[in-house]
Amino acid sequence: MDSENLWEAKKRENPGHSAWFIARFAGMRADGVDLDGEARLIDALAGRASRILDAGCGTGRVGGELARRGHHVVGVDLDAELIEAARLDYPDVDWRLGDLSDLSLPGETFDLIVCAGNVMPFLAPGTAQAVLTRFRDYLAPGGRALVGFGAGRGYDFDDFFRDAQNAGLTSTGRFTTWQLHPLTPDADFLVALLERPATSN
Repeated sequence: MDSENLWEAKKRENPGHSAWFIARFAGMRADGVDLDGEARLIDALAGRASRILDAGCGTGRVGGELARRGHHVVGVDLDAELIEAARLDYPDVDWRLGDLSDLSLPGETFDLIVCAGNVMPFLAPGTAQAVLTRFRDYLAPGGRALVGFGAGRGYDFDDFFRDAQNAGLTSTGRFTTWQLHPLTPDADFLVALLERPATSN
């Protein structure tokens, strides 16, 4: 069954949503809000000059900061407005327009994949496992993925971990903040560290 990506559905209902999203984060940055917590954690987990995929990169705030820190970043998002904003703010980063559910990066592998900003709940219903399988396919053996999203958005944490396992990814860390506070039963946010096994099955 062909399902509509929920971000695209939101844009269909409100054509100004992407412009609002861009302005929101620009305003937060101008107000001095710390928007680099995800990038700091990813930078700490990655070796120097790692190849990193920013999956669902949006305006590029995470991937752009990682590139500034010396990593080789590829960012992918299905929203052309957000990709254009990323290219304007971080012109030296490789930003690409594409849907994670049919992600095609032939010949490319990454040391780490980051998927932040509630990307997973915005996927078309029923496609999360396929997206996580593509993450596995594009990770180098032993590579890791860091995924963060909130509760109450239609994609339960238990379902996520089931999809990750079925995709061939091992859960190696479960937290509730980007500062690595441990996940609790009543947590309203998940930060999951996943790993592609170093040896193929």
